[in-house]
Amino acid sequence: MDARVSTRAPIDYLLHLADNALVLGQRNAEWCGHAPILEEDMAMANNSLDLIGQARLLYQYAAERLAGDVRAPRGAHWPAGPLTEDTLAYFRDVPEFRNYTLLELPHSPPLVPTGVGDRDWGVTIVRNFLYSALMVLVWERLQRSADPQLAAIAAKSLKEVRYHLRHARDWLVRLGDGTDASQRRAQAALDWLLPFTDEFWTASTHETEARDNASGVDMAALRADWQALVNDALAEATLTRPAAQPGYVSQGKQGLHSEHLGYLLAEMQSLARAHPGATW
Repeated sequence: MDARVSTRAPIDYLLHLADNALVLGQRNAEWCGHAPILEEDMAMANNSLDLIGQARLLYQYAAERLAGDVRAPRGAHWPAGPLTEDTLAYFRDVPEFRNYTLLELPHSPPLVPTGVGDRDWGVTIVRNFLYSALMVLVWERLQRSADPQLAAIAAKSLKEVRYHLRHARDWLVRLGDGTDASQRRAQAALDWLLPFTDEFWTASTHETEARDNASGVDMAALRADWQALVNDALAEATLTRPAAQPGYVSQGKQGLHSEHLGYLLAEMQSLARAHPGATW
């Protein structure tokens, strides 16, 4: 076996990382013009740009690899012409996405009373905190990936996600240790979202392959460090970690998604699909 091939990350692993960043970037971009204060409007826009930038680097790398492999499957809706990052972002359908289900969920818990609105700042902050706490650990270790291109992407991404974690953690403490109303909403967001993080620790085929060829991360080995980051922040925020309960573990990274991803992709992909091949 060619040693250069054996140290390349699996395509689905690259897409998993890219899809995570793209989907959360799209979700956070929905706060543009709607954040509670102008400073946060800008902060969320910058957060989204960071995530979409990470997704671009990963999609570009995956597209280069796929374009050079005549055996690579092509999606049913992929346009003719060169395979690019845009192809992977805009022309794959829901089952082809490999992002965590946590990241595609809307900004408000289910069964929100009429009149409350469709964006809950507490939900966004809790989700960004839980995900950023994970990705600080993932990108840190991927700097030592046996795939040199993925290692370089990790080094750049780590700098950005450290800021994302600090931003989300500061707001988590501010909400949890704030007013009765902010504490109640932050706690409700945590109760809803935390069970979705069980998906972090259930290995998929592409994660196992990446771990075994040293291009990826052993996710199970990160769990204790992630728990410590989360527990420390929750204690400072005076939030109560909900008791773990056995049940269904979401499988977004294996292509089984909630109904919410279809709506998100429909909005995100509509222009590219209406004008395939357009440039601007």
